[in-house]
Amino acid sequence: MKKKIAILGSTGSIGKTLCNIISKDKKNFEIILLAAQKDIKTLLKQIDKFSVKNIIVTNNKKFIEIKKILKNKRINIYSNFNHFKKIFKNKKIDYTMSAISGIDGLEPTLEIIKFSKNIAIANKESIICGWSLIQKDLNRYKTKFIPIDSEHFSIWDLVNNSKNKDIDKIFITASGGPFNRLHLDKFKSITIKQALKHPNWKMGNKISIDSATLMNKVFEIIEAKKIFNINYSKLNILIHPKSYVHAMVKFNNGLTKILIHDTNMTIPIFNSLYPNFLKHIKSNELDYSILNNLNFKKIDKRRFPVVKILKIMPDQNSLFETVIVSANDALVELFLSKKINFQDISRILLKIIRLKEFKYYMKKTPRNTQEIITLADYVSLKINTMSV
Repeated sequence: MKKKIAILGSTGSIGKTLCNIISKDKKNFEIILLAAQKDIKTLLKQIDKFSVKNIIVTNNKKFIEIKKILKNKRINIYSNFNHFKKIFKNKKIDYTMSAISGIDGLEPTLEIIKFSKNIAIANKESIICGWSLIQKDLNRYKTKFIPIDSEHFSIWDLVNNSKNKDIDKIFITASGGPFNRLHLDKFKSITIKQALKHPNWKMGNKISIDSATLMNKVFEIIEAKKIFNINYSKLNILIHPKSYVHAMVKFNNGLTKILIHDTNMTIPIFNSLYPNFLKHIKSNELDYSILNNLNFKKIDKRRFPVVKILKIMPDQNSLFETVIVSANDALVELFLSKKINFQDISRILLKIIRLKEFKYYMKKTPRNTQEIITLADYVSLKINTMSV
């Protein structure tokens, strides 16, 4: 029997990668649902290739457009995520990929958990802002969670059900982005074009800027804290320019394990779909030139000041994480709009989160998605209207 699959965010890089993997094994998979926002050109190709009968398009203009294009097809077209019960008919599908970007991905992620045996989440914001809500539903509906970020998938594989008391340290690696070696005096004149030019990965604008500031690694540490329920004191970032080693775990029995794979998201996605060596994938030979020159080094806080955020993070799940995510989102957008310079992203972010108004949220646990969304909108508005 074919495994039934849903992909939320099918036209993004993660969704496309998953579709590419499934296309090579169509006899074993059936895509039940594809969801996208605007890219209906890509979506139409996916619908045709996989004979998908259910789609969600959340952008109203594009929803109307695709309805006209598919009016003579026997395809169910929805404009929002309130139709999972109708689509899945109260039966659990085998695997869901949740890859909608931003906080907008949280609500559909929570809603689809009850209909999925396994859910792979590639959405940082959902985990960072709403992990307590996600975890509650995972337990309630007995749904297995799989992290998809290469770092967290690597930790997940290395830890392999080890107890927290057996773990001494966890290290995630950062390439250092485009400015790992740039002289500090030149940071004042960093351009958007320079900041978007990542040395190892092809990514969207937002995550490329987060990589350049190292904010993406701050987020990944927060994610790891939540996913693995481990203290911040055990979590570390190491600069590793080649992005060959994705994570290391040092155990209290003296062993340290590292996980290596190509700089290609196909590998963690493939292994989330085919666990326990159910199927093999072609990959590059081990690169000994990189292994002989791993070049690990500690973070330079002058170069990457955003890592200071980790020193003030609350141990419990809180709304403060939403403050950080939404403030950073707004500041990256201001930079991309040429309203602030590159260094302002870190400077203003550190200033904002230390305000009494926002530190208040360190002790507030999110109760529902609306609370998170409302706070995110408020923080964004505050930054966009204040004098920066």
